[in-house]
Amino acid sequence: MNSRKLADLAIHELAPLLETGDVSPVELLKVCLQRIEQTDSTLRAFLLVCADSALDAARQVEQEIAEGHYRGKLHGIPFAVKDLLDVTGLPTTAGSLHLKDNIADQTATVVERAVAAGAVFLGKLHMVEFAFGGWGTNTHFGAPRNPWDLQVHRSPGGSSSGSGVAVAAGMVPFSLASDTGGSIRSPASMNGIVGLKPTLASVSTHGVFPLSRTLDSIGTLARTVEDAAIIFDALSGSDDRDPATWDSAPPRVLRGLKTTVRGMRVGVVSNAQLPNVQFEVLDALEQSVEVFRELGVDVVDIELPRKPIDYCVGASHIIRTEGYANLADLMTEDRGEFDPFVRERIHAGRGGSAADYATRLAERSTDMVAMRSTLEGLDALLLPTTPIASPPLSEVDEGAMPLSDLTRFVNYLGLCALALPNGSNGNGMPISLQIVAPAFGEDVVMRLGWAFENATQWHDRRPDISSLLLGTCNQKT
Repeated sequence: MNSRKLADLAIHELAPLLETGDVSPVELLKVCLQRIEQTDSTLRAFLLVCADSALDAARQVEQEIAEGHYRGKLHGIPFAVKDLLDVTGLPTTAGSLHLKDNIADQTATVVERAVAAGAVFLGKLHMVEFAFGGWGTNTHFGAPRNPWDLQVHRSPGGSSSGSGVAVAAGMVPFSLASDTGGSIRSPASMNGIVGLKPTLASVSTHGVFPLSRTLDSIGTLARTVEDAAIIFDALSGSDDRDPATWDSAPPRVLRGLKTTVRGMRVGVVSNAQLPNVQFEVLDALEQSVEVFRELGVDVVDIELPRKPIDYCVGASHIIRTEGYANLADLMTEDRGEFDPFVRERIHAGRGGSAADYATRLAERSTDMVAMRSTLEGLDALLLPTTPIASPPLSEVDEGAMPLSDLTRFVNYLGLCALALPNGSNGNGMPISLQIVAPAFGEDVVMRLGWAFENATQWHDRRPDISSLLLGTCNQKT
């Protein structure tokens, strides 16, 4: 098969080829390595490529498949991780120069589970320092380039910037990342791919450098909803090393993924509850709502207890306070190597009192009850993932984080959400739909997402990186 086409296939398309031997894991890995070699000097998604160990692993899984020991749909699939997930013997920098010598003595549970499912670990991906930022920038390591515009350096979304770019550009079929306020969904939106933010207790955070233990979630970026379902089923479930997951029994989403959505009920909010959202984004949402109606979904107008953006104040307070508590020692040691914008965000959590923090947690509990009541009788909520499409980085305001205006409330209220492409703007940049459900509703958001995806063609779009594959791209900053 043509290597370019192979690099752009989804997991559910690659799996049968690997199982039958029509494509070998070694061949697929070499295709990914070639794509990285051709594009990453420009796109800068990878911080570390582990080519030799990945080739060894690919040879091993190739032999297993040949001997009839096929483990499932991730067997032989290459993947990479955001560089706040530990892998034994490798540095976990969390995007910071202060941690460049921080060698992991453990492997994150999610990485272990992906490898146990037969996936081939390929490397570490760039990110915003300490996962505390939405635009995807990093003063010291640089910002990955959004592959949808090779002429203008646009936001790749953050904080999982490299994770989104690597999947969108065909370097790996999927990546693993964290989401504290939108850090999976924003890159999914900016890069025109699928991003799953699971319920906090669904997926273990053991072996993950924390920002906010109350709000951190671990999920995936992939090319299709079915791919995200395959990954979620492999990674989710209780972990003795993560108390938050104890007694957790998240749904198996693949089993009912392709079940009809006819008769399901979803809520949509008025534009008045979605301030500062670009017209093209609102238009894409309206068209998506019509798709669901045509699929037989009952769409009802609802009013949330508060606008999504209004929950950001409480969420930000928790993130800042817990972020500073996690990083206080490093802040004290400050050698002038912090990203200045990240330093400012973290230091903002220094002055909060224990009483203020306790008050915010109590408010969160009240808000969670109110939202649960609002969503009663509904399967899910539809809204944009981000209020804007990817802007040029030269135009962004690092003092503001609008990309999380519509995502942060999901973490704050303990919900789960799926981001998937549903349009493009006048510059050809992707626009994204967000499907939100109550805790442990991953099966619901995936079922609705799969139905939408298969009724539209937005997921089939790929960025034009042909000039990089030919080595002829001329860039502008």
